[in-house]
Amino acid sequence: MNRRHCASAAITLVCALALLTAPVQAMAAPIPEPGPTSTAPAAAKKSLDEVRQEIDTLYRKAGAATDAYNLAEEQAEKQSGEIVRLTKSIADGQAKIAELKDRAGAQAREQYRNGGLPPGAQLVLSGDPGLFMDGVNQARQGQQATKGMLTELEQAQEDLETYTKDASLNWEKIEANRVKQAKAKKSIDGQIEAAEKLESQLAKEERAKLLKLEQDAAYTAQTAWLSSGALKDINREASAAGKQAVAFATGQIGKPYVWGAEGPGSYDCSGLTSQAWAAAKRPIPRTSQEQWRQLPRVPVQDMRPGDLIIYHGDASHVGMYVGDGQIVHAPRPGRNVTLAGAGSMQILGVVRPDK
Repeated sequence: MNRRHCASAAITLVCALALLTAPVQAMAAPIPEPGPTSTAPAAAKKSLDEVRQEIDTLYRKAGAATDAYNLAEEQAEKQSGEIVRLTKSIADGQAKIAELKDRAGAQAREQYRNGGLPPGAQLVLSGDPGLFMDGVNQARQGQQATKGMLTELEQAQEDLETYTKDASLNWEKIEANRVKQAKAKKSIDGQIEAAEKLESQLAKEERAKLLKLEQDAAYTAQTAWLSSGALKDINREASAAGKQAVAFATGQIGKPYVWGAEGPGSYDCSGLTSQAWAAAKRPIPRTSQEQWRQLPRVPVQDMRPGDLIIYHGDASHVGMYVGDGQIVHAPRPGRNVTLAGAGSMQILGVVRPDK
């Protein structure tokens, strides 16, 4: 029964692997959907600054969802790789069990040919004391070999069941993630669509004023940050790897923000920073939230070019410090990779990929 059960499960997994050849998407933590835009007050009834804040909020929610989406996609890829590994282990385990059972069958057939008598009884009945004495050790060795083979067979069966169970659990996680990912994608699209709709309702002159309001808000925040003395002690040189990362990131200026993009034609915020450090031969986590969680943290006053500044309380945005109080970052949909003031957004903290 164990063999049939394990084989059936393994066959199911092997068949399922065919689905893994397609790009595996992943789960993202669901973000509350924005209210239906059809029932929201028209943009014309709000001040332009209120519209700016609403658009900014929608894009920040989309950014947080995108970060979670990217992280889950990375996790799903690892799960897919684990299933491939486990499926090979299952196939190897089945081959091992088949080999052991063939050996056991050969022993059984040999005993049948000897009249069904165990080796000890055959020796006693041989009537030849010399043969008896010579055969005792052989019989004992044969018994030990049989016992060892049965132990090995039992272990192989237990391993096979474990591999099958683990592979099944990973497959269930991937299937659950597919459903969650679809919901997350819908949420991201909803946030971006709502923001774009608000912006599209503005006249050309109002859109120009909206951009000016964004710039003014960033300038006000940057001025306040600089006035606090934050930049006073920030005069350190970049490391060799940091210089490479900065060169890559600044080389992407002007390319559009696209959610989930990692280049070369477009980027999201963490796609830019992760690819910049990959170019410096220092791979880092893909998302801003994982960059904040996993990379070594340094005080703001100790940061140097190449360090990553994580923004907002939910770590939903990241930029690379390039010196002189500036960052290079991919801001949001509808904007391009650009330079900005390091203090133009709420700083959560600083991490250093090559510490």
